[in-house]
Amino acid sequence: MAENRRTFMKNTLAVSGAAATLLHTSTGRAADASDKVSVGLIGCGGRGTYLAGVFASNPNVEISYVCDVDQQRLERAKGLAPKAIADLRTMLSDKSVDAVIVATPDHWHALASILACDAGKHVYVEKPCSHNIREGRLLVEAARRNKVVVQHGTQVRSTDMMIESVKLLREGIIGDVITSKAWNIQRRRSIGHQRPSDPPSGLDYDNWVGPAKMIPFQSNRVHGGWHWWYHFGTGDMGNDGVHDIDYARWGLGVKTHPSTVSAIGGKYFFDDDQEFPDTQQVTFEYPGDGRPGSKRMLIYEQRLWSTNYPHNVDSGVEFYGTKGQMFLSRRGKIEIFGERNKRIEVEVAGEAQNAEKHVANYLHCVRTGERPNAEIEIGHLTTSLCHLGNLATRLGRSFRFNPETERIIDDKEADRLVSREYRPDHWGTPQGA
Repeated sequence: MAENRRTFMKNTLAVSGAAATLLHTSTGRAADASDKVSVGLIGCGGRGTYLAGVFASNPNVEISYVCDVDQQRLERAKGLAPKAIADLRTMLSDKSVDAVIVATPDHWHALASILACDAGKHVYVEKPCSHNIREGRLLVEAARRNKVVVQHGTQVRSTDMMIESVKLLREGIIGDVITSKAWNIQRRRSIGHQRPSDPPSGLDYDNWVGPAKMIPFQSNRVHGGWHWWYHFGTGDMGNDGVHDIDYARWGLGVKTHPSTVSAIGGKYFFDDDQEFPDTQQVTFEYPGDGRPGSKRMLIYEQRLWSTNYPHNVDSGVEFYGTKGQMFLSRRGKIEIFGERNKRIEVEVAGEAQNAEKHVANYLHCVRTGERPNAEIEIGHLTTSLCHLGNLATRLGRSFRFNPETERIIDDKEADRLVSREYRPDHWGTPQGA
C-alpha cells in the first residue's frame, strides 16, 4: 500500500503525461524550467501580495505588473514589480505577460480570469473561482477555448498529506466512503452598521464595482467587508469553507454536481450589516445511479461565533465509510478508525495546506501545458457547492439541481440566482452570462 501511495503522489504532484491531458497551450512553451515566466498581479490586497511573493520565490519567475483600482494599495505594492497600473487591460494587452494572479474581491474573480484567458494568459485564480454558478461555467469554457492553464487557489490539491490521505480512501482503508462532513468554525468580527457615503479619494469605485450593477459606496462593503454582501462576496462558505468543501468532495469521490441541496441557517449571532449567514447546516445529495451503494452525501456546517471545534481544529472533514472513519484537516491532522472505533495507524506526515507547492505545480503546468492539480473544472465543481449552499440557506428551502444544465429545477426564484445582472455597457461584462 505504501508503494502505491508513493506512486500516486508522484503522478499527482508532477501531473505526469500518463495521468494528465496536455492542454497544448497557446504560448507553445517547452517543458523547460529555465523558461522565464512573466506574471502580473491583479488585486494588491494582503492575499494578492502574499501570492506575488510566493511566485517570485520560484526560479525564473518575474512579477512584471501589479494592478489595483485603489491607489493606496497600488502604492504599497509598487516594490513588487516594475510596472504599477490601475487598469488590468493594460497588462492583458502586453504580449510579454505569460500569466496572471487574480486576487480581487470575489465578484471580479471569474470576470478578470475570463478576460485574461481571452487575452491568451494563463491564470491562477484565488478561491472561490466565481461569484455565481454561471460565471464559473463561462470561466471553464474560456480556459478550454483558449487552451490556457487555469489553477484554482485550493492548495490542498497540491499538499502531500492530502494527496496521500485521499489515496488511502481510494484504496478502501475505511471501506466505501458514503458520507463526508466538513466544518468551518471560527469567531469572526462584526462589520457594524454603516450608511452609504462618498468613496475615498484614490479609489476608482466605478471599476471596483466593475460589471456588477452599481450600488452606493459604503465603507463596510469594500476592503475586507465585501465578503459578507450578496452583491460582491460569497460569505464564509465561499471564503474559507470552500477549502474544506474541496477535500470533502475530493475524498468522497464525486465528480459531478449534486442533484439535491437542502440547508438551514441564518444570522444567529451577529447584529450587523452582513447579509450572509453566520450559522449554516447544508446537505448535498449525489444520487449516483439511484441504487443503494451508489448514493453519496456531503454535509457542511458553519459557526462563525465559536472557538469550540470538533477534534480541536477550526476546519476539517470527517469521512464515514462502510468499514471505518477518517478525520482529516488542512491544518495538518489525520486520524483513522476502523470498525468499532479501532485506531488504524498510518505513515502519513502531518502537513498544513501548502501554497508554495500549489504555485510550483501551476508554474510547472504553465511551462509544460499539463493540467494542474486544481484545474478550473475541479474549482468550478467545488465553488458551485458554496453557491448552491448559500442559495438554499438564503431562500430557506431545498431544491433540485440539474448537473448537466447547471440550472435549478422547478424553482424560478432560485434559478434566477444561478447568475446575476450586469451592467451591459461595462467592458468587463462576460459574454454569454
